[in-house]
Amino acid sequence: MGIIDETRFVERLQFFNGQRLFASDLQGLEAFNREMRWLHNQSLHQPGVGNGFAISGEKEDREVTVRPGYAIDSLGREIVLTETLVLPIPPVAGKDGAPIFFDLTVAYPDDSNLEEAETREGVCLPRGVVRLREAPIFCWVELAGENLIPKKTKLRMELQQGLRIRLARIEVLNCQLKSSVSTTQRQSARPAMAPYIASGAEKAERIEDAPNLDRLHNNNPNFRALMLSGTVNTSSAGFLTTPDYSVSPIGPRAFSLEQPDNPKAVPQVLILDQVYIEEAKPESFNFTALLVVSSLQGSDLKDQDIVIVKTQIMNRWQISWMGVER
Repeated sequence: MGIIDETRFVERLQFFNGQRLFASDLQGLEAFNREMRWLHNQSLHQPGVGNGFAISGEKEDREVTVRPGYAIDSLGREIVLTETLVLPIPPVAGKDGAPIFFDLTVAYPDDSNLEEAETREGVCLPRGVVRLREAPIFCWVELAGENLIPKKTKLRMELQQGLRIRLARIEVLNCQLKSSVSTTQRQSARPAMAPYIASGAEKAERIEDAPNLDRLHNNNPNFRALMLSGTVNTSSAGFLTTPDYSVSPIGPRAFSLEQPDNPKAVPQVLILDQVYIEEAKPESFNFTALLVVSSLQGSDLKDQDIVIVKTQIMNRWQISWMGVER
C-alpha cells in the first residue's frame, strides 16, 4: 500500500462564464491544490524541519526562543511559523535532585485550533469567516527512562508517526535550564547529502616490471617487483565533487606455474602498502599498486614464470574502489 492508494480520485475543477459560484466551489478548488501539494510533500520528503525553527536557550534561562521556520509532517502538511516566539519552559523542580528532560515539539494545527483573522458581512446572510490564521501547535513532551521516551503514549505515537516534529531537547532543574538547548535530536525533512559513499570494482589495465623496487629485496632472485596500474571510471557513482578514494586489488594471492587452480602454488604475490592514487576527479582516478612476487619453495623466479603470474593477475584480479564524498 502506498500513499497514492488513499487518494480515491482526482477531480480538476472548471468554471464557465455565467456560472453561479458557491463557497463550496472555491473551497473545493483550494482543497484540490492543497491536497496535491500535500501529496507531493508526502511522496518526496520525510517528516522534519525543512528550514529555520532555530531554538535558543542558555543555562539558567526560564524560557527558550523559537525563530521562524518551515517543517513538514508525515501527511505532507506544512507547519509554518512566521514570527519569533518566546516559550516558557515547564515549571518543574526536578526529581531527587536530577533534571527532567523535555522535547519541544511542533504540530500542524487542526481547523478547531485556527484563529479567525477576518470576517465579512454576507449578502442577505449573517457575517462569516473569510480568513483563518494558521499557527503551529507547540508542546513540551516530558521524557522518562534511560532511553528518554515520551511518558504519554499518545504523544509518543504521534512522534513515531511523524505527526509531531521534534525541534529541541532541554534539561530542567529548579524551574530553569540545567544546560543549553540541544537540537541534535531534531529530524530534517531533507535527508543528509553527505557523506555520500559509493563503490565498485573493475579490471586493471596494465601490469609491468618495477625494477626500481628490486633494491628492497637486495636483488634476491626469489623476489620480483611488479607495478599494477590503470584508470578507474567512477562516473556511475554520480559524485558532484572529488571524493576521498581508496583502492584495494582483490584476487588470489598464490598461483601455480602449471595449474592455476592448484592450491600448492609456487609463486606468491604480496601487495605492499603503497597504493598510489593520482589525478583524482569526480568521474575517475589513476592508481598504481606495487606488488612483490616471491617463490614459496625458495627457487629462482624465471622471466617465463613472471609472465605466467602477470597473465593470471590480469585475468583473475579486480580493482575494488570506494569513494567518500563529504
